[in-house]
Amino acid sequence: MATETNVAEGAAHGGGEAVGMPQLDFSTFPNQIFWLVVTLFVIYFVLSRIALPRIGAVLAERQGTISNDIAAAEEYKLKAKEAEKAYEKALADARAEAQRIVAETKAEIRADLDAATAKADAEIAARSAEAEKQIAEIRANAMENVTEVARATAADVVEAMGFKAEAPTVTAAVDAKLKG
Repeated sequence: MATETNVAEGAAHGGGEAVGMPQLDFSTFPNQIFWLVVTLFVIYFVLSRIALPRIGAVLAERQGTISNDIAAAEEYKLKAKEAEKAYEKALADARAEAQRIVAETKAEIRADLDAATAKADAEIAARSAEAEKQIAEIRANAMENVTEVARATAADVVEAMGFKAEAPTVTAAVDAKLKG
């Protein structure tokens, strides 16, 4: 039906042929080709002079940014490795210093302890000597007291038996018994 209408309209316009799509009409091909070339040239000109340089600039900028970021990352990686080495060295130095301080402190404590021990030993030796001297004095006094008590007891025993005891005789007898 649409074809019949087009045919009827074509006949009404004075021609007996049917009017179809103008793009397929061979009489308009040169005009269409001209405008096609002009349009392609304008598109090429706009793309090559305006759009593509802007796209290229954006791509170059992105590539530059990526390259700079990669270079910065490598630099930071190297700095991190150097910082790690410095940290490990500082840690090792700190440990060595701590060991040295511990050794010095132990030596000082040992020296103080040895000095205190020597002082205590000297005090103990002095007290022991003093105690031995006092013990010797006490023994000597005790022996004198025992001797006195033995003389007095011997004299009392001799008198209790009814004899008269003379002091030099009692003293000589007690001294002989005490000596062994």
